[in-house]
Amino acid sequence: MSSSFEFWIGSRYVRSRSSNGFVSLISAISMLGIAIAVMVLIVVMSVVNGFERELKDRLLAMTAHASIEGVDGKLPSSAALLELAIADEQVRAAAPYVNGQALLVFERQLSGAELRGIEPQLENDVSGIGGVMQEGDITDLQAGDFNIVLGVELADAMQVGIGDKVTVTLAQGRVTPLGVVPRYKRFTVSGVYRVGMYEFDRRLAFININDAQKLYRMHDSVTGVRLAVTDIYAAADIVRRVALQYGEVVLVSDWTRRHVNFFRSIQITKSILFVILLLVIAVAAFNIVSTLVMVVKDKQADIAILRTVGARPLSILKIFVTQGSIIGIAGTLAGVGLGILLAQNLESIIEFFEAVFGIKFLAADVYFISDLPSELRYGDVARIAIISLALALASTLYPAWVAARTAPAEALRYD
Repeated sequence: MSSSFEFWIGSRYVRSRSSNGFVSLISAISMLGIAIAVMVLIVVMSVVNGFERELKDRLLAMTAHASIEGVDGKLPSSAALLELAIADEQVRAAAPYVNGQALLVFERQLSGAELRGIEPQLENDVSGIGGVMQEGDITDLQAGDFNIVLGVELADAMQVGIGDKVTVTLAQGRVTPLGVVPRYKRFTVSGVYRVGMYEFDRRLAFININDAQKLYRMHDSVTGVRLAVTDIYAAADIVRRVALQYGEVVLVSDWTRRHVNFFRSIQITKSILFVILLLVIAVAAFNIVSTLVMVVKDKQADIAILRTVGARPLSILKIFVTQGSIIGIAGTLAGVGLGILLAQNLESIIEFFEAVFGIKFLAADVYFISDLPSELRYGDVARIAIISLALALASTLYPAWVAARTAPAEALRYD
């Protein structure tokens, strides 16, 4: 018997309308189950990949790749450090900054915030803050103008807009004959930015670095210098090298040290979800076992006739392996196609349902990211498809082996 004959018989069993309608129903359910399981796994992996990408991009956009700070929160000779940093071929940009805490007051609204004093042009090279401005321009933060740029969530909470005056109050007060009086300064809102992470949009405000130095009485000192490097995965080595060249005692940090728990939790979650949803594919694939067992029972007479006319046990095994493999391949291909289609259009689909039903899938005040991102990686798709096909093939072996051992005389005894 030729292999083409075995394939022809196996494919006929898949296409034919069996006298046992329940067997045909189970075959369709098995195929549908594999397709749905593969589709769900592809979509879930794409969402997790999207979260990882968005988290990395948005965190690095606001926190920089690495930073060098003074031990006591003050770095007096920032100009020399900036020159050293820019001279390093692996440092793409560097910018000084001043960090501090403040209470923002507007009419009856008040909110705590982190103030970051920056040099607009240099900061834009390091973090790209100019690219996330919704209103105004980051270059409006000119020295002496006392302008301030707020996150969109912070601006909404305080009910302020462009041109409004916000009072910045510091915890560090000045001593007077009447006691300690808090220091404060009125700033004009000149811009609003949106990163898409509640942690920044609600709590971080930008002012000019010279205004920050005056506000916090730091004179010419800064809190530190932020670096943008050419290779983010080598940020720890690069910032350490620059600090050693500087020669002073400083504190160095990089994005992997500040946010390692975020990325580690994403990797753990991705692995757990992959294993759990892989079990769903396994359950769907093992439905092929029950399908083929019933098909073997239903086709006892056909098997006996084939054996009688000279078909070998190996040929019978190939016929039923072919039938189960076709079910697995069809289900896997359908799941891959649907999964890719959904993953590539997931954000649009989510936006549609949010608009229709008036709901928000990710609340900005609960999750770090307010949008549901998706990043399709074809390496994940290939791995999922290969595992699905392997499980489907493994599910065919036992029923096919049972069919191959069928004795013609026993099968035709009552026919």
